[in-house]
Amino acid sequence: MSLNNQKLQQMANAIRFLSAEAIEKANSGHPGMPLGMADVAAVLFGKYLNINPDEPRWFDRDRFVLSSGHGSMLLYSLFYLLGYPDISLEDIKNFRQLGSKTAGHPEYGHLAGIDMTTGPLGQGISSAVGMALAERVINAKFGNDLCNHYTYVICGDGCLMEGISEEAISLAGLWKLNKLIVLWDNNNITIDGTVDKSNATNQTERFKAVGWNVISINGHDYDEISAAIEQAQQSSKPTLIACKTTIGFGAPNKQGTSKIHGSPLGAEELALMKKQFGWEYDPFIIPDETIATWRAAGQKSAAKYGEWKDKAAKNSEFTAYINNELPQNWDKELNELKIQTINEQTKVATRKASQMCLEKIVSNIPQIVGGSADLAASNLTFVNGMKTITAADYSGNNIMYGIREHAMGAIMNGLALHGGVIPYGGTFFVFSDYMRPAMRLAALMGVRVIYVLTHDSIGVGEDGPTHQPIEHLASYRAMPNINTFRPCDVVETAEAWQLAITSKQTPSILALSRQSVPTLRTESSENLTAKGGYIISAASGVLKATLIATGTEVAIAVSAQKQLAARGVAVNVVSMPCCELFDAQSAAYKQAVLGEAPRIAIEAGSPFGWERYVGLTGKIIAINGFGASGKGEEVYEHFGITAEKIVKAVEQYL
Repeated sequence: MSLNNQKLQQMANAIRFLSAEAIEKANSGHPGMPLGMADVAAVLFGKYLNINPDEPRWFDRDRFVLSSGHGSMLLYSLFYLLGYPDISLEDIKNFRQLGSKTAGHPEYGHLAGIDMTTGPLGQGISSAVGMALAERVINAKFGNDLCNHYTYVICGDGCLMEGISEEAISLAGLWKLNKLIVLWDNNNITIDGTVDKSNATNQTERFKAVGWNVISINGHDYDEISAAIEQAQQSSKPTLIACKTTIGFGAPNKQGTSKIHGSPLGAEELALMKKQFGWEYDPFIIPDETIATWRAAGQKSAAKYGEWKDKAAKNSEFTAYINNELPQNWDKELNELKIQTINEQTKVATRKASQMCLEKIVSNIPQIVGGSADLAASNLTFVNGMKTITAADYSGNNIMYGIREHAMGAIMNGLALHGGVIPYGGTFFVFSDYMRPAMRLAALMGVRVIYVLTHDSIGVGEDGPTHQPIEHLASYRAMPNINTFRPCDVVETAEAWQLAITSKQTPSILALSRQSVPTLRTESSENLTAKGGYIISAASGVLKATLIATGTEVAIAVSAQKQLAARGVAVNVVSMPCCELFDAQSAAYKQAVLGEAPRIAIEAGSPFGWERYVGLTGKIIAINGFGASGKGEEVYEHFGITAEKIVKAVEQYL
């Protein structure tokens, strides 16, 4: 389809006025970016982006990430103009209204064309690196006929100022992700004023320094935009196209200033802009000719989609792969491992138990891609048979992220969103703070990402309080739609892995120990971790109390149970590997597990949250401050996380 500059101008103006009018009607939003980047978007979506509005989840489509998520009306205008069936003019008019598909920032799952939830600056461009990596990994397995597409990003100065972007673009350059093209809205404006008041970074030199191809253009010149995209498509490196733009382009009194960044134009300014562009239409009216041009642009890749669909239909392995279908009996060896550890009474740290599980998982699930933030030797995320992905060979299944937890979290989101990859990544539990924004987005989007977070308590020992996560379990349990597993032995670890792998719309945390624990489970016919909590060791005699513990503290509770039994006091021990799953059980089940007797919770972390299980009269043995440096067992003794302390607590009730 031939698009001359006159047509492109009309297409860009359609974006401008739909965006400005929706923001005006909502009396809320960010018009500056949609107005400023409308020309770039018209060229990209009109001429180059391979998509199919009739099949919006086409696997081999080009991915598009609006990293500057505050400019969401740009995206919504594009979807409507291109003819996506799940967005209407009424949706545009309902921008930012409660219950509307057109939320304040693009939300994955609200509209079929949205490839990820964006808003927290820097997350979009960083997750796009994961999408581009996934494309190369799957291309290495199945070839150009089935997986060969670009990942495009529109980002702004804010995305590039956030530190996460440095980690992500560094990896993109290292991996030579030449199918990644970033269009930078280089307008020198942030909410508080001009960029030079807070940042003097030479962004083009910065990108060159980490191995990117860089092209600088006038972001309002259609010929320069087209030439830059075509040049980027031929590059052997990822490309940054620095688009010099004017924020709020076309608004005569506000363009080029921070006043138009995050506030509606106002009726007077909008009328002046219409006059400047010769736009003589009522609000939300797009001329038929322009609509027809846009709809034709939406269908430009229909033939390519048809060819791809025919090829994909002939390859059942590829179809199963991209749909993340798990092979039949994928967990057979995992189930055998459970039985073996019960028979042999294996005693290992749960981080080692996780590695034992991964040895049975990685070889049986082709979509698995693991990695670690330079801690594989401690997280035990690398197993025999894994191969590290490099720029020279994308056919591996292990990622060496380096010391880059921020980027690792976002890149795993991109891998999962792309499809065809089930990612896991490891670091110390305390360093999950660096990943938290990406983890929150994973939970918000409902994607399958697995976090292997080791050294989960004061059991870290000599590294001291900087490395001892005290509040982390409570904080992640407070986050919606993320399962936090803290298994007590090999069996629970294997069960947690089974649940994490099969939880398609919920990310999972595996909080794993440095110190060894005995095998406590005596049978594995049922995945009891799926219940969240259960009686792992029942009382012998009339129940006097219930001990509730997680992870390494379950073994301590069982030791206390034996001491109490010797004194004629019968107690149940409840293992609570996942509070979120326990909370989802029926009231009758929860009552049966927790019982009517006094309850005592034991965890080497913050007491916060345990009140809902033990009640106001229950006892919580936990830590109300930061940790300490010393041998792990001595630190436990110092903070009173011992069997003897538990025995005394029970005796207080008697």
